[in-house]
Amino acid sequence: MAYNVNIRFSSKELNPIERIQMKDVSNAISLDSVVTPDEPLLIKPVAYAILDVHNDKSDTGDYTKYVIEADDGQRYTTGSESFFDSFEAIHEELTDAGLTYTLIVFKKESQNYKGKYFLTCTVK
Repeated sequence: MAYNVNIRFSSKELNPIERIQMKDVSNAISLDSVVTPDEPLLIKPVAYAILDVHNDKSDTGDYTKYVIEADDGQRYTTGSESFFDSFEAIHEELTDAGLTYTLIVFKKESQNYKGKYFLTCTVK
């Protein structure tokens, strides 16, 4: 088993086609590669999933990927824990209230590491 992906959690019920689509991050947009400190990204999330990935060719072997599905069907992915912690809290609170929202994804300078940025988000 060189490469395997399992869905640990999905915020919505997925049919078999949607499960395959959610696990296939090859056509998802990497948030880390499109968001810069000067260029945030706006997304209207409708669902998300947490993927457990096993990849023999990766330095770590096993890792977590987060996938966000936008209202236009585009999927975005990241491995950023700081981003996902912020996103999950926002998504749960607003969807529990029955609200749709626009997420601002941006890179913020680290207070601990000079010149380094981390991915995070807030509500527009």
